[in-house]
Formats: sequence, structure tokens, C-alpha cells
Amino acid sequence: MKAFAATLTTIALAAASLSAQAQSSVQLTGTIDSYAGSVKLAGQERVASVGSGGMTTSWWGIKGTEDLGGGLKADFNITSFFRGDTGAPGRFDADPFFSRDANVGLSGGFGRVSLGRGLAPNFLPTVMTNPFGDSFTVSPLVLHANMNAPGWSANNQTTASNTGWSNQILYSTPSFGGLKANVHYQLGEQSSSGNKGKKNVGLNLMYSGGPLSLTAFYERAQISNPVAPAIVIPTKSNWMLGGSYDFSVVKLYATYGQAKINDQKRENTTYSLGLDVPVSGTAGTVKAAAARTKAEVGGFNAGTRTTFSVGYDHFLSKRTDVYAVAMYDRVSMNIPNKSGTSVIVGVRHRF
Repeated sequence: MKAFAATLTTIALAAASLSAQAQSSVQLTGTIDSYAGSVKLAGQERVASVGSGGMTTSWWGIKGTEDLGGGLKADFNITSFFRGDTGAPGRFDADPFFSRDANVGLSGGFGRVSLGRGLAPNFLPTVMTNPFGDSFTVSPLVLHANMNAPGWSANNQTTASNTGWSNQILYSTPSFGGLKANVHYQLGEQSSSGNKGKKNVGLNLMYSGGPLSLTAFYERAQISNPVAPAIVIPTKSNWMLGGSYDFSVVKLYATYGQAKINDQKRENTTYSLGLDVPVSGTAGTVKAAAARTKAEVGGFNAGTRTTFSVGYDHFLSKRTDVYAVAMYDRVSMNIPNKSGTSVIVGVRHRF
């Protein structure tokens, strides 16, 4: 009996030790961003509305990590976009519920490996190199990369296939003196003989050292995202180089990139410039950005799009800010309403 009690004690002590080593954390997190304003993109009639995602697409979800010991950790990310103006899930009606993240991974001294839906190679380099970050409403660079306008077709966008990839294997390196890399591989999961082997591949590099940040990415996409089942698209490749430098009194941004659809002999070239100016004595910054995309088909000009934005972002706390932005959008095509102006004011809260 004493031996049995001793064994139970040993097991209990071992379990307590393992519990202490294998510490876990689960966090409910997200951002809600809503605005009111009047929006008119090139080729569009004016729309006055309350909208969602003026500066950041609204999202919520659960993230967690577990310390497995020996420097190894497990983590998961299950996050969903939503529209804060109506409460509807997703960025649009057909968006999968967990279209922002749905992945599980292991990390350690080797970096991190994850499986599932996560960021595409283009996303972080794009949002890090423009003053309006990940705004799909007023960031000129993000709009040109990912959003068509009524007068600007989806073929003229520079992103190959959405800002997130499903069915993805992602490897992230450790930081080497401020330099990190992410290698992305999305399985196409196509069964028909003509489409077997179709997939998406990509790579991005990000360097941060003091006031200087540099980024680059390359993608080659044959599978659309995010709606399942995946749809085979014409092979599209794109790349971008970008960077920023913080002079304290002003932070400057610049990018240059190209996208190609070989089957259509189409090439789109985009460059952008931007700046952030802190307002002395306040918790706010003045932001300005411009992007221009030239589309060519078979070597001939198929149109240009030019977008400017200027705004002010003021932080009421570390988690809450208010903003006001004006934007001008224009395409060169001979269409009605070839230009438009937008003005929005909004509030963003992180939790």
C-alpha cells in the first residue's frame, strides 16, 4: 500500500512538473473599425454610407500557444473577418467564416511551420510599405494591388490571388540580424488531368534595422482564393520591392512592382510613395500616399489608374484611434465618371 501511495505521489509530482513546463495561453482578440462617409471610386456613382474597415478590415478570433518544453511551442490561429456596419460575417457574402486565419503550427529555434489558411506572400510587404497600412478603403497601394473599381478590371490588379491562401504550408525563418523570410506553398488539390500540379508558390523577405525597413515578395499563382473549391486561374506572377525610413520628423515610404499574366500578354506596373508626419504635441499623424498603375496588353497601353489619399489619424489610447481621410481616384479609360473623390471619418478599436 505504501509503495502504491509513493507511486501516486511520484505521478502527481511529475504531472505538476509537466503542467508547469507546458504552459498554455488562449486569447480572444480582434479589431473593429467603422466609418461614415461619401465614397466614389473611378467609374462609380457616389455612395453615402456607414462602412466597415476604413483603416483596418474588422476581424475577431482566437489565438493560442502551448509551451512544449525544450524551446518548442505549438500555436493555433482561428480568426474571422466581419462587417462592423451590419454585423455580417466575412468581407463579402461568399467569404469563408475563418477566412483570415485557420492554421496550426510548431515553432522553435528553427523558425515556424504551419498548416492551413494564412497570409499570402504579398500581404505583409504591402501593408508595411504604405502609411495607410492594411486599409482596403483608402490605401492607394492596397487598392491597386487587390481591389478593382467599376472602371478598373480585376485583371489590372497586381496581386496574384488574394491576401490569404488556403491549403497552405508556410515556413517562417528565425530573425537573422533583423532579416526574416517566409516561404509559402499552397496545394491546388485539383483532380482533373489538365489541372493536376496547379498550385501557388511564393516568398517574402523583410528587414528591420533601426529607422530602416525593407521588404520584397514574389508570387506565382494558379489557384484562386479564398472560396473553396479552388478555381484554376490563368497563371499570374507578381513581385514588389519596398521600403521605409523613419527620420523622426517624417517617415517616408516607397514601392515598385510588376504583375504579369502571360496567357493574356498582360503586364501591370505599380509604384507608390507615402509619408507619415507626427504632429508635434499630439498623439496624431498626418498621412499622405499616392499610387499609379499602368496596364499593358501585348506591349500596348491598356489604361492607367492614379490614386491619392491624405488623412489624419489620432490615437485616444494605445488601442483606440479616430481618423479622417480624403481620397481621389482616376482611370484613363474613356468611361463615365472616370474620376471620383471620397471622404470618410471613422473610429478603430483593438481588443
